[in-house]
Amino acid sequence: MPMVVGTKTKGSLMFFVGNLDNARMAQAYIDYMMGLDIYCTLQQEPDTVSIWVDTSSKQQVAEIEFKQFITNPNDPKYLAASWHNANPQIDVDHKNANLSLLVDFISHTGPVTLSVFVICVFVYLTFMLGIPTLYEGLSFFPHFELERMGQIWRLFTPALLHFSIMHIVFNLLWWWYLGGKIEQQLSARKLLLLFILASSLPNIFQYYLTGPAFGGLSGVVYALVGYFWWSARLNPKAGLSLPPAYIVFMLLWLVLGLVDAFSVPVANGAHLGGLLIGCIQAWFDRDKQRNH
Repeated sequence: MPMVVGTKTKGSLMFFVGNLDNARMAQAYIDYMMGLDIYCTLQQEPDTVSIWVDTSSKQQVAEIEFKQFITNPNDPKYLAASWHNANPQIDVDHKNANLSLLVDFISHTGPVTLSVFVICVFVYLTFMLGIPTLYEGLSFFPHFELERMGQIWRLFTPALLHFSIMHIVFNLLWWWYLGGKIEQQLSARKLLLLFILASSLPNIFQYYLTGPAFGGLSGVVYALVGYFWWSARLNPKAGLSLPPAYIVFMLLWLVLGLVDAFSVPVANGAHLGGLLIGCIQAWFDRDKQRNH
């Protein structure tokens, strides 16, 4: 990639940063750079999109950020930037961009990640429509006794229940991001194992703490966080890691829930139990290598 390339673009001198095949990805990069006070523009060409920066002194920083972007374009920080910094003045083929966004979304998943995502959305829609039957059938046992174990699915199906839009969006974004990575870099079987363990055993713990009125995928999300956290330490060959800031954020969120800092009930037992299960599973998998 050239260090200094100047061209006239839309009447002003611009400096080349890089090319992308996906216009929606280019838009996400531009939105993120806007948050760094670096203003870029894009040019759509027949087979690619070129990105340009408005100042030569910012070109090197833009190139460094571009290299980081193309290694992990699905990082949540780019999604957040698109929400906060999107520029409606930039001309993008939104029909193709929306299709590309859907393709990018699906390409980051696998059958387990996508199936759980879709089921959670479907179940939540029934809740929003005021249809309680499905929620009642998937909730935890009203009384957890061995003779009731014929409905064994109730051990883990509370993870599929959500009670607000913020609740489901928060959990599904983390599930898509972390679950997709595990499924693609390890296997669907590993993700399914983590889902079953983290959506059943912590639920038993949560039941004895608060009773059967709980639900949500966050216990599983904490298991995935714990798995990433300790896999990076114990099994770096697996290729799983999270930025330290993400780990700190999730641990802080856990602590805030434990000290009752939120104004809504929080399933702290499921969160803590999920985190421990993820860490323990990472310990069991410590000698296994990345599957490629």
